[in-house]
Amino acid sequence: MNLQEILSKQVKQAVKSIYNAELESVEFQATRKEFAGDITVVVFPMLRVVKGSPVQIGEQIGNFLVDHVSEVKAFNVVKGFLNIEIDDSYYIRFFSRIKNQKDYGFVAPKPSEKAIMVEYSSPNTNKPLHLGHIRNNLLGYSVSEILKASGKKVYKTQIINDRGIHICKSMLAWKRFGNGETPQSSGLKGDKLVGNYYVKFDQEYKKEIQQLIAQGQSEEEAKKKAPILIEAQQMLQKWEVGDAEVVALWEMMNGWVYEGFSQTYENLGVDFDKLYYESETYLLGKEFVAEGLKTGVFYKKEDGSVWCDLTEEGLDEKIVLRSDGTAVYMTQDIGTAIQRVKDFPDVGGMVYTVGNEQEYHFQVLFLIIKKLGFDWAKNLFHLSYGMVDLPSGKMKSREGTVVDADDLIVEMAQTAEEISEELGKLDGYSNKEKQDLYKTIGLGALKYYILKVDPKKRILFDPKESIDFQGNTGPFIQYTYARIQSILRKSDLNESIVLSTSEITLHDKEKELLKQLKLFPEVIQNAAANHSPALIANYTYDLVKEFNSFYQNVSILGADNENEKVFRVQLSQTVASVIKSAFGLLGVDVPERM
Repeated sequence: MNLQEILSKQVKQAVKSIYNAELESVEFQATRKEFAGDITVVVFPMLRVVKGSPVQIGEQIGNFLVDHVSEVKAFNVVKGFLNIEIDDSYYIRFFSRIKNQKDYGFVAPKPSEKAIMVEYSSPNTNKPLHLGHIRNNLLGYSVSEILKASGKKVYKTQIINDRGIHICKSMLAWKRFGNGETPQSSGLKGDKLVGNYYVKFDQEYKKEIQQLIAQGQSEEEAKKKAPILIEAQQMLQKWEVGDAEVVALWEMMNGWVYEGFSQTYENLGVDFDKLYYESETYLLGKEFVAEGLKTGVFYKKEDGSVWCDLTEEGLDEKIVLRSDGTAVYMTQDIGTAIQRVKDFPDVGGMVYTVGNEQEYHFQVLFLIIKKLGFDWAKNLFHLSYGMVDLPSGKMKSREGTVVDADDLIVEMAQTAEEISEELGKLDGYSNKEKQDLYKTIGLGALKYYILKVDPKKRILFDPKESIDFQGNTGPFIQYTYARIQSILRKSDLNESIVLSTSEITLHDKEKELLKQLKLFPEVIQNAAANHSPALIANYTYDLVKEFNSFYQNVSILGADNENEKVFRVQLSQTVASVIKSAFGLLGVDVPERM
């Protein structure tokens, strides 16, 4: 049992023994800094079953706990709050248990439990990854790692949107204006090259719209009748029937993009267990649309299009197949979900990391899958997240105003270099050591800045602000980790020395640090339950603040005796280990020197 469980049981026993009353639950909170104590019992809710003064009730329960619970050293009552002081021996025993645990806080998966599949990234193959994709990848990867740490088996996946009108737009623009250009001939990464032609299509499309408007057509008519758009739509139809020339062009250009994506994922430090392609899964989606038509889940309109009526569930009617027989996103997503469970029969739930503008889409998708009779539909979750903005404003892919992911990763390393040089922190490093460190700091700053914010919130991302060696930033936490490594190197600690815990009296700062360490397993479970890396990030910042307060107030290497020194060095080592574990869950590296 943990401390709260022990105290909860004994508080209930106290109320039964003193007042002959039954408490359903006990409410705890952290003791406020201005009062003595480690954990506080809130007395006010007890007044529903116990009559009397909250202060008197608190006093009587406090006396009972001192007499019956070895962990309780003392107490004080402030109004209706019973502040409990925990004996040092409790924290020292806790430390003795965890100090050599490399995976402290992590839970091994149970073989009997169903796995979770986490989808993230899922780009279109008509443009390179941008800042929005970075938030998506970092969230999906981190949530996968947190779920694993909480005791779940996890598969990391993505669905590559490699078909559709947007892909045909890039293909058509390259065919018209490319003059045979390739990544090799241009020196561009393949995803960037293809993205340039997506922008080119939009430019030509707008020109044609203006020409048609000048000829007397309305803007709405012109948008539909622009020849370049009609040709792209015809190209999509040719692709769907397997036209050899169109399919060959599609394979060539998508191949360029996949090579480009792979480089970006490697630079960003994310990976996947299985890739799915829309071009393969949309056909399975069509099969289940046909099945759903037979069973009444879907219905056909006069124009031949197929729909699902969700009005009874408070939603709308949703198209699942166009009148010309071509698939929509919903068709593909139905097929992909079903294919995943066919491929991985142990999957019992899925997490979709997709921006909040798609919330309605996922409400509809989950409901349709449920209507199709799949029981795992109840374990589908949309990890919805807000946009990422820059000080310069919103990004638009088709206008070519996005912040390219590769460029941003390079810029972060360059910014880390400028700030590090200004601070003069890297004297004595070789050039390679410096470049590696700049990348570690730059990427750490980027990842931490994005992940410390609750996923649902919109982010204004400022690269320079993220690389600060003070405050709630990745570099500040990395610097603290490196400082601890320096202490450990200087300590020259003999690993064979046995710590005598019975001789230790805890300093207040040591106790606060141990209390913070004790929270780590619970934070992992909460972060997993809430799909929120922000809980891990902000826990790590709090841990680092506690360590720095300890470092400034307690002499580690200059302790009064060897036993005290060993304890403080081992405590520092354990803090470093938890920082490294927590940052690992965020996909952030920690440097040994800084």
